[in-house]
This record gives sequence, C-alpha cells and structure tokens, in this order.
Amino acid sequence: TEPVNHTLMFGKPLSYTLMFFSPDFNYNTDGYEGDTAEDRKSQDGSETMPFIDESPTMSPHLCARGQDGEAISPTPAEGLLSGGDTEKGLEMRKLVLSGFLASEEIYINQLEALLLPMKPLKATATTSKPVLTVEQIETIFFMIQDIFVIHKEFYDALSPNIQQWDEKITVGHLFQKLASQLGVYKAFVDNYKVAVGTVEKCSQANSQFQKISENLKVKGPKESKDCTTTSTMEGKSVSDLLKHTPKDHPDFPLLQDALRISQNFLSIINEEIDPRRTAVTTPKGEARQLVKDGFLVEVSEGTRKLRHVFLFTDLLLCAKMKKTAVGRHQQYECKWYIPLADLSFQTLDDSDSLPHIQTLPEHEIEEMKIKISTIKSEIQKEKKAQKSQSRNVDRLRKKMNEQESCLLLYSPTIPFRIHNKHGKSCLFLLSSDYERSEWRESIQKLQKKDLQACVLSSVELQVLTGSCFKLRTVHNIPVTSNKDDEESPGLYGFLHVIVHKATGFKESANLYCTLEVDSFGYFVSKAITRVFRDTTEPQWNEEFEIELEGSQCLRILCYEKCYDKSKLNKDDNEIVDKIMGKGQVQLDPQAVQSKNWHMDVIEMNGIKVEFSMKFTTRDLSLKRTPSKKQSGVFGVKISVVTKRERSKVPYIVRQCIEEVEKRGIDEVGIYRISGVATDIQALKAAFDANTKDILMMLSDMDINAIAGTLKLYFRELPEPLLTDRLYPAFMEGTALSDPAAKENCMMHLLRSLPDPNLITFLSLLEHLKRVAEKEPVNKMSLHNLATVFGPTLLRPSESEINKANVTMASDIWSHDVMAQVQVLLYYLQHPPISFAELKKNTLYFSTDV
Repeated sequence: TEPVNHTLMFGKPLSYTLMFFSPDFNYNTDGYEGDTAEDRKSQDGSETMPFIDESPTMSPHLCARGQDGEAISPTPAEGLLSGGDTEKGLEMRKLVLSGFLASEEIYINQLEALLLPMKPLKATATTSKPVLTVEQIETIFFMIQDIFVIHKEFYDALSPNIQQWDEKITVGHLFQKLASQLGVYKAFVDNYKVAVGTVEKCSQANSQFQKISENLKVKGPKESKDCTTTSTMEGKSVSDLLKHTPKDHPDFPLLQDALRISQNFLSIINEEIDPRRTAVTTPKGEARQLVKDGFLVEVSEGTRKLRHVFLFTDLLLCAKMKKTAVGRHQQYECKWYIPLADLSFQTLDDSDSLPHIQTLPEHEIEEMKIKISTIKSEIQKEKKAQKSQSRNVDRLRKKMNEQESCLLLYSPTIPFRIHNKHGKSCLFLLSSDYERSEWRESIQKLQKKDLQACVLSSVELQVLTGSCFKLRTVHNIPVTSNKDDEESPGLYGFLHVIVHKATGFKESANLYCTLEVDSFGYFVSKAITRVFRDTTEPQWNEEFEIELEGSQCLRILCYEKCYDKSKLNKDDNEIVDKIMGKGQVQLDPQAVQSKNWHMDVIEMNGIKVEFSMKFTTRDLSLKRTPSKKQSGVFGVKISVVTKRERSKVPYIVRQCIEEVEKRGIDEVGIYRISGVATDIQALKAAFDANTKDILMMLSDMDINAIAGTLKLYFRELPEPLLTDRLYPAFMEGTALSDPAAKENCMMHLLRSLPDPNLITFLSLLEHLKRVAEKEPVNKMSLHNLATVFGPTLLRPSESEINKANVTMASDIWSHDVMAQVQVLLYYLQHPPISFAELKKNTLYFSTDV
C-alpha cells in the first residue's frame, strides 16, 4: 500500500489559520510552499513544522493569484483609501472578507471530515477488539476538535456580516478573538510529531486503521471544486484587510492588535525552531518576555489557593487555570497583576497583623505522605501483574494525584510577601527558602532596569493571560502522578553528607549552611550546620544522615546568622537570616550509590562550598547488624545490656531522655532535624566504651546529636524494640475496627513483650508525650513523633520482607509504614499505661500470640 501523507492530515489545521495572519506563509497540497520533502525533515529524519516569517508585510500589493497561477496586477493601497477611492477601499474589504468566508467553509468541511471517524474509534476503544486505544485516539486527534470549534464560531459570526454588508459593519473583534485563541495551535504544534508518529505506527500495526487513515487525507485547494477562491486566499491575510481599512474605522486598532498577537505567536513557534528569534511585544512596541513561572500557594482571605505565577520583564501576573468543558483547551484566568515598577517586598515590620492562615494538623500531612507511598506501591504491583487493567492504574493515579495536590497545597509554611504601592499586599506560602530567594532575586534583577509603571486595558490583559498558556515553562504541578513512567522515581534511603568548608567570602561573618532535599514534589529543610563565628573561611566538617523519600536533588544554602533581636519578628516561619549563596546538585543514582564518598563543590555567588556524599539504600539500612563487642551497648540485645547494668532501662536511653527534656524540649524539630553525624558517632563510641566523662560530653553536645544518638541506638538493636515475633500481630491489631477488641489486643501485645523491652518502651512513650506537650513551641506533634520513631521501634524482619516479595526501594519504604506509625500513635494517644497494671492483668490472658 502507498504510505499515507500524514503531513496533510496533521499540518493543515495550523498552517491554514496562520496564512490569515502572515502573507509570507503559504501551504499547498504538496507541503509547505518553497520546501521540498527533504527540507521538511529534521536531522533525526522526523517531520518538523516549517519556519514561518512573521515580519509584518509593508508592501501595498495584494499578491493574490489568479486561476492560472499568475500574479494579479497589484493595486496601490494608498490609492484605495484616498479621497473618492474610499468607497472602492471598503468594497475591497468586502471582497477580502468574502474570500475569508469561502476558505473557512472549505476548511471547516475538511475538519469535519477529519473528525468523522473519531466517535466510532472512541466507541470501539472500550470494547474487547479496539481499533485504537483511548490514549492513541487522544494523541492522533489532539486539539482538532478545539480548532474546529474555534473556526466554526468564527465562521458563524462572520457570515451574517458579509450577507448584510454595510460600511459601518465591524469585524475586527472577530479576528482579535481568533488571534487570542492561537494558543490552541501551540499545543497542536507541540503534539504534531507525536501524532504523526502514532498514525504511522498504528497504520503499520492495524490494517483496519490503515484504511481509515488513507481516507483521512485532507483535500487541499487543488483538489477542491472551488479551487479559484481558495488559491486566491492563500496570498491574503489580516494585513491585507488592514490595508483596505481606513485608519479612522473602528476595526483598524482591533486588526492591528490581532496582527500583533499573531506575530508574537509566530515568534514563539519560530523560537523553538531558531532560538535566535524572539519578539513578544507590548502594545507600545516594547519587548515583554516571560522570565520565570511556577506554581505557588497564595493565601486569599485566609484560604490557600494554588496559583500559576508568571514573571514578565515588566510585571508579575498571578493566574489560575479556568475550568473548561471536556474536549476544550485549557485557559488561564488572571487573578491580579502588579507592574514591577510598583512592586516591593513587604516585611512584617510594615504589616499591621498577620492574616489567619488555613492549616492542616501535622499528623494529617504525614498521613497524606504515607497514603501516597502506599498508592505508589499498589500502582507498581498492578503494573507487574500485567493484566492490562489500565483502569485500575488510572484510578490509583487519580487517587494519588488528589493526595499529592492536597499535600502541595497545605505543606508550605514560609511566607513570601509582595506589596503593590497602589493596591493591596499579596501573601504566598513556600516550602523552601531557596525557592523564595529565587523569586525575589529574579524580580530584583528586573527592577534594576529603568521600568515604567504600566496599566493594561482589559483586552491587553486578556491577550497577555491568553499567551500564558503557550509561554509557560512549567506545565504541571510538581507531583509524581504527572511524571512519565520512564522518569526516575528518585532515591529512597539515607544520604550521608559531610559539609566540609566554604571559601570566597569578602568579609568576616557568622556563617552556617542548611541542606534541603525534595520529597513529594516540594523541598524540605533536613539539616543545619553549627554557626561558624566571625570568619571568611568557615570549616564545618560536619556529617549528616538525611532520609530520602523519592528525592532527586540536594540543595545547599549558606546564611549569615542574624543576632539583632530588633530584626526578629512574630512569625515563627519567617527566616530573617541573610542568604549569602545557594546552589543545588542532582542526585544521580549511579554516582551516589557507590560505597565510597563522592566529593563535590557547589559554586554560589562567588562562594564555593565543598561537601562529600554517599548513599545507603533503605533495604540495606533495614538489616540489623549485631555488635561484635558484647561489652558495648549499640547492636547488643536490650536484655543483655539491662542485665549487665542491673537496670530496668538501658543507661543510654535514660541519659539521652534526661538531656533532651532538660534543654531540648523547646527545640524546633527535635528528633526530626538531623544531628551532626560525627557528634553522634563520638557519643556512640563513648557509650560503647562506658567513658567516665560521658555526662560532660552530653552537656556540651548539640541537642540534635543527642536526639540522633537515641534514634540510632533503637535502630541498631539486633531486633526491633517491639520484637520480630510480635510484628505480624501488631499489624493485625492496629487494623481492628472495634475499639474494645483493639484495646484488648494492643494491651495484650504489650504484656507479651519481654520485661526490659516493655519497661523501656513505656519509658520512651511517656518521654515522647512530654515532648508533644510543647508542640506549639517545638512543632513536634504526637503524629510527628510517631512518624519518626514508629518505623524504628517496629519494622518487618528480613524474612517478612522476603515473604512480601517487595523489590522496589519505594515499596520497601511504604511497606507497612502507615501501620507502624499507627501502632505507636495508638499508644501515644492512650491514657498513661502502667507496667504494674499491665502485669496485674497477665493472669487473665494467655501469653500465646
């Protein structure tokens, strides 16, 4: 069979409309005029969209073609519009518009023919013998329906005006509207190569579709009955209409605007073909380019709203995605804009009071994360099952998208205030100081230029908002469900980072670094170095162990510590320390998964920060390695340690708890923020050696290192505190729905623990409750603490993991984590549990579990 010319099938919708706006762009049935088939091939051999000349045509000629293809004698436009020739000029307007209408009619018929097989193809897609899948149909016919609707509406509005022609009739608004909808064609162009490839692939694989695709060839003007009109129209454009429109006619400014919008659009298309060409213009002819865009959470009347924010060279625009009917292209709605000349960054000193911000309890945020991980695991299992149950996967993806979107909305807490000197202030919430700094720096850089305040008319604002759809660089909210399956799922496990030193400071300062990693689509601060005072070359040499949850990037921020109390403010989440520099590095799984340390340098604003890192997978960290020295405490059975010490609770647990309650209970993020790994290792060695000056070490040590030492002790026990034997029963017990049955079961399980395990667990439980009482200060709720300690005190043995046949690192992370957290949370929320009371009731219950 002859190969189908798919360019005809998919190139037509874009090229036809573009000829309205650019007279130098012609499309015929053999392809793009002036290009051979070889010219239209890219270097990789695939079909590409043509380069389009968007320069405005100043020639006064019509350049129309007659039936024989010869150029018609040109008529000077000036002559048409001077003196008595005005009537002739208006008559030419009618002729040009009549030509548009005739071409539109043919074009709409062609689009209808193209859409004809779409419905039956969709109907068969859900049957047992589909010709094409739903996904293939959506790819092949992408945006064709939208293009059809746009042109049908244009035709229906233009037609009555031509039939009842009058010199006062205005049509400029119709062309302006058509031009403002060019964003649809950008989406069409972006999908073009994929659509053509899909057609070719499906034609080769399915003879039934091959026959359909052969019939889908769009008839070009040469094959059409009304060849003369359409061929003549190929040389005409909006600029032709503009030439025959008097300057004092109401249509003149509207057609000028339509031409300008189209030139901007063509410039964007060409920018992708030739990056040297950029020209997005304002009505004044100045360049307005998109500098940065992204999704931010805005606080509006105390409610969190997800917005898409666009930073242009002269203004900041905040938009939201409009709700559109199925099959219609997406559009943005402008919420507000601020000219950069009027924009300043508001500090709390300037604001009278903080708005009430809608928040979710921390435990609900953590529950969302665990649900997301569980759904990810379910999706992986569905895919491995290979039952082609795509509906189940789609359902799970939708469920995950809902959870991730909600998490993205409610997790940010760092305020970013923007003030309009002629209007109200706006408040955004960000999850990362790095991100806030990026936005602020981008705006301040633009403000260094000589900017003038601008006021956009409603039409200009509509056009600018319309352009956002095609200009945007961030297309989806940063959630996993929007990623392709081929994209890296990120790293799950522990990243060990040593921050060595920094150089390049011009003046002495009090300096420290923070480390951020991405997790669930946003960045979170995970560790902080100590402050190195009054120096230009801080040498921290501090090691941190950072837990990764699907992370792909490590960020390092270098700050100058602010000790001026007058600058400190009432907002707990405000960071007043000055960022001296910031940088990031991608976490390449191949590079970081070696056992050796990987040295790296991040350069930031002339500052260099040296650091090393290595990665440990979570499945390796689950393996418990008993200590070779039975005299130590780490990695030694808890019963052996308590017997040797003649104590009910190990000395290390008692001392760490005492020190945290003495001076760490008010520390923000206690038990969540990583301690310096070298300090933790020093404490571990001291406890193992039973050093005499251990109490002195504890009193001098950073409190996060002491909290980290306690977590490490429980993590390195040869078996978890709540034992391997009882693990399955704890999992079953927490799943019980009847409160009385659950109470009996959970208390019975505690009674079944060996005495040293039980007493130590009850001691830790009461300590964590005391920490949570200070939640308003330390931000650590019961759920937060359960999330930190649950998987440490209670985790599946290696045999349980093997039995579950869990292979992916992300599955290991999510495997039973929700249940582990829920077990500890149950006991934390329970009224005080007494060892004596538990043992008193032992007589009434069997000890078999």
